[in-house]
Amino acid sequence: MAMKRLSLLAVLAFLFFGALARAENKDQKVQYSDLSFLVVKEDGGTPLRNAAVVLHPVDKNGRQSKGGGVELKTDDEGRASFDAVPYGKLRIQVIMTGFQTYGEDVDIAQPKQEITVKLKRPQRQYSIYDK
Repeated sequence: MAMKRLSLLAVLAFLFFGALARAENKDQKVQYSDLSFLVVKEDGGTPLRNAAVVLHPVDKNGRQSKGGGVELKTDDEGRASFDAVPYGKLRIQVIMTGFQTYGEDVDIAQPKQEITVKLKRPQRQYSIYDK
């Protein structure tokens, strides 16, 4: 059941990204990239299983496009992948319990691209109220 839902989400995301790319590049030939992600702990490089990798297309003005993005989960080796992502800006967020949320806008401009994300543990917060 979960696999069917994941497959349906992947197809919907593919259609969403494809429609967005066609709308923005009517006169240009659209190129696609196969993305792979590796999510590890910053200290030690241990792979992180079940981290959420969230992808949102970004328009030419740097705004996240409206509508849903795509959420991937990393496997036992800290890897996740998504094929046929249109070239252009993509906002990537990685969320994992017990770690700081990672976020970055990345230019997708290669047929295959691997993105390594090193998650940090939360830092100590300072307050004027601490004694």
